Amino acid sequence: VRLCIEKERILSVTDSDAGYSGISGTTDLGSYTVLPCLIDSHVHLSMSGTDDPFARKRQLDAGFNETRDLISEHLWRHLSHGVLAVRDGGEKHGHLQRYRNEFHDMKKTPVNIRVAGRAWHRAGRYGGLIGRQLEKNRSLAEEIENDPEYKDHIKILNSGLNSLKEFGKETLPQFGRGELSDVVRIARKRGCRVMVHANGKKPVSAAVEEGCDSIEHGFFMGIENLKMMAEKGIVWVPTACTMKAYSEHMKPGSLEHDVARMNLDHQLGQISKARELGVTIALGTDAGSTGVHHGSAVKEEMKLLMAAGYSLAEAVKCASLNGAGLLGIEDFGVIAEDAVATFIAVKGGPSSLLDSVKTPCLICLKGNFFTL
Repeated sequence: VRLCIEKERILSVTDSDAGYSGISGTTDLGSYTVLPCLIDSHVHLSMSGTDDPFARKRQLDAGFNETRDLISEHLWRHLSHGVLAVRDGGEKHGHLQRYRNEFHDMKKTPVNIRVAGRAWHRAGRYGGLIGRQLEKNRSLAEEIENDPEYKDHIKILNSGLNSLKEFGKETLPQFGRGELSDVVRIARKRGCRVMVHANGKKPVSAAVEEGCDSIEHGFFMGIENLKMMAEKGIVWVPTACTMKAYSEHMKPGSLEHDVARMNLDHQLGQISKARELGVTIALGTDAGSTGVHHGSAVKEEMKLLMAAGYSLAEAVKCASLNGAGLLGIEDFGVIAEDAVATFIAVKGGPSSLLDSVKTPCLICLKGNFFTL
């Protein structure tokens, strides 16, 4: 295939022609695989994937300067794996917004960042690690309407975490349907989207019925929720690699190891069913959780999608075009005539893609080529 690029756009995509190989301005990528730049639709840039509990606590309590350096490192890791856009799922202190406003240099590290800021959770429920609870006597809608922080999407925590001791355990929703409906209404007025952490049938159902834009994780949500998501066009970000990482970090034969493995297998079954039903999946890794490393986790999640029945091309679509749609990035996701010339090229053929994508040999960003 030959791509003809002028300025920022792809003018044409045609069959390759050997006669062009020696022409000035031609870049021969015959021994490479060319694909759209990758997108991780669920990360936590202020945390790393370390399994050291002391390091994790230090990161959670860190001030801005320390967190700034960590974010910079994580963005570079994403870039080195061909990831040119990330969607953050929330943080405790709101450092990422300041980082993007004051320090992020798109010329040096051209990774688009979508910010959630501090997520919202009910007092006494899960969420303190990545957000804040409602003030006493204030509704969720009141808190969001009076929130001075600008953000690209609103992150709501509507369930607990998945148990590593009891397979399939579900928690109750943190917020009711009326509360979530108010959030969606406010988001539409602001032109932003609603990202909902939800596991289990009831927490997912409440978010889906009220038209939230994406379900994060979605473990044990069940087939009826998947059907409703397909009908409503709600995106699922399954983050299956979190359970793979847990199973690999737990002692073999322990209860936690076995439950994590069962959780993963069940999630792969749901992903397979989602493919059958036509649910849009955007690849997200939950990078920053234990054992889930920024950048490299994308290929691990792609492998899990393929284990659930997705073809390589379908997995790439989840990690590019579907993510671009969720993040609202029009320039990413396709290599086609009249599209913006933004893509990556990695050494080797498609069969070795998930190994070679570790270090893209070439990145084309709006028609400009550079190597890492």
